Amino acid sequence: MGKSQKKRSMRRHNPMRVPDSHLPQGLASASASSSKTEVILPIIQKLESIDPAERKWACVAVSNLIQNDPSTRRLLQGKNIVGKLITRLSDSEEEVVIEAAGSLRNLCIDGGFDICAEMFNKNILAPLKTFVPKISTTLSQFIASPKDAPENAQQLVYEFADNVITILWCLSETSNKALNSINEVSLVPFLMSFLAARDKLPLSTVTSAAQCLYVLTDENRPVIEEVRTNAEYTACLLAIVRPDGAATKPNGKGKDTSDAKSTAIRVLACGILRNVSPISPPSVAATVDLDRDVVLPTLEPVLSSADLQETAQAAQQAIDQQESIPLLENLSLKHTPKSDHKTPSELELERLETQLRTVQLALEIFTGMCATLPDPEVFGGAPGIDGQDGNEDEDDEGTEDAQDIDMAIDESAGVKASQPPAFFTTLVAPLLKFVNPTALSFPPLGAPSPHPPTTSALGAIHVSALECLNNIFLSMATSSRSQPSKLGLDAASGRTVFDAVWGALRLVGTEITGAGQERRREMWDIGVGVLWGVGTLFKGALAPTEEQIQVLSHFNNVTPDAQVKVKTTGTLECLAQHPESVDANRIISSYFLSLLPPTANPPTPTEPLLQVVSAIIDIYSDEGLPYDINFRHGRYLDALVQSVEGVRKAVRSIDKKKERELRIRGEEVRDNLVAFIQYRRGLRL
Repeated sequence: MGKSQKKRSMRRHNPMRVPDSHLPQGLASASASSSKTEVILPIIQKLESIDPAERKWACVAVSNLIQNDPSTRRLLQGKNIVGKLITRLSDSEEEVVIEAAGSLRNLCIDGGFDICAEMFNKNILAPLKTFVPKISTTLSQFIASPKDAPENAQQLVYEFADNVITILWCLSETSNKALNSINEVSLVPFLMSFLAARDKLPLSTVTSAAQCLYVLTDENRPVIEEVRTNAEYTACLLAIVRPDGAATKPNGKGKDTSDAKSTAIRVLACGILRNVSPISPPSVAATVDLDRDVVLPTLEPVLSSADLQETAQAAQQAIDQQESIPLLENLSLKHTPKSDHKTPSELELERLETQLRTVQLALEIFTGMCATLPDPEVFGGAPGIDGQDGNEDEDDEGTEDAQDIDMAIDESAGVKASQPPAFFTTLVAPLLKFVNPTALSFPPLGAPSPHPPTTSALGAIHVSALECLNNIFLSMATSSRSQPSKLGLDAASGRTVFDAVWGALRLVGTEITGAGQERRREMWDIGVGVLWGVGTLFKGALAPTEEQIQVLSHFNNVTPDAQVKVKTTGTLECLAQHPESVDANRIISSYFLSLLPPTANPPTPTEPLLQVVSAIIDIYSDEGLPYDINFRHGRYLDALVQSVEGVRKAVRSIDKKKERELRIRGEEVRDNLVAFIQYRRGLRL
């Protein structure tokens, strides 16, 4: 069993907002599905016009063209739009540079890894590096003498800074090579200057700076050390999370949007502090219990107040009411919409997306917190949890709950089944509501989502919630207190979680192999890991259904991922150990036998094979259980004897140098199989 792992080159903190995976590969399919093919060539030509007004128009047009339109974006990529826009970053006209940066920023956040990699390979960092000191100087002047510059000039600089910072953030998630290059730019003082002056700057720009710093402090040692060892930086981050007195008024428009972004900044500050912890004196941040006193009280209200179904409905209403954007062919150079032009419906969708991304970020931070067995004192005693308002009486109750969990190790009989421990109520139960899909969580089969950014954010939340649950139950299942009673849990708690996750996977559906359905497949891949963790912890207490056995067996056959096969096999193993479900045990064990050599067709991959062998041994290690009749009547011993040579060959095929741990496990399983056969023969049953 393995915890959720973050791979910088694979998993983005900001997943692709407008994926094009539902389209067949190549430009022909994009051309066939785009309604804007004819306007692309004029735009490309105007990007190189001698008239700066035309160049600016073309940059703005690119932003409008690609909005929620992956087909047109792919066509523009085929015309080297990335290279042409990077060239415009060195334009002699400032307004062209600003609009080019805006278009590149939109390409980054909508298009994801491939476009970011293309930008890095085409040396976008060269002009970006020159912008950082210029923005810093101008920002300092604005803050020192805000009345000396017109408001529209300030706004242009803030938007330009936002675009540059967002591009740098996206590039840092592209590859280790890109990250190392960005580390050399020394961005920390630059980004922290925005956070320090947050009450004087637009929230959107400050949010982008916080997001960039959050990504740069994720397992990136040079930046972590730079932030951790600077007491002013960590004190500033702590002040963002825990502001003194009334909250500062943001320099931005729109109360609802500001509230959403203010919350996002606080959550990002929590994430940065966790990334750089432990923090040493003399920083004031070193004097607090980060998880208990800062992170959890900040994140819990974000999660408890979120309602994905309600948000999806609001998004659908905004989509239905969305005003049409003027067609490019009807626009003249004098009547071009600004690149930041947004209709009321678009503003509402942006607000909802900000809320969803904040929930996703909170879940991502929780996943890191749950990489070890949840601390009852942290998850049971944080102010604001479960309706607590932080007064002394309720704090005492939280302490008593934590003590009850510890006492359960020796006094498990005294734990009431109807009252699960505090961490279960305050952490696990709320997470379960985030795994249920909404009507907008996935694109329709073979078609794009009606609003890809909303779908991207919802899908990311479901996956993050499952990853968090996966870490929680893996930690509990592999801890020294792995018996549910010692954790203050009963069988009902296990069934609640298992049924909730299974119910979510049923809603996801089994149509997970089609183009554009990667998120559905990802939910299944992680979801079976959660089921395995729950099943391991509550082994023998979960009665399987015919549907569960059938669907899991089919999924195990079709998934190409060996690790997912291991998790699915582990889940079936746990379901097979329900003592009263004799017939279900027979079906599962017969399926396992079909995966053994020499009869398996196609042959089972090595690691899943080891899991199957280990599962059979574990299931039938106690001959006194009711379902052991299946082992005897089904002549399972003969099948195991026939499999020994094939298992030995599989183990020998594991490279000792490249996969040392797997080789050790393989040899252990092989020896256990031989010993188990001898044991069962000795029983003479």
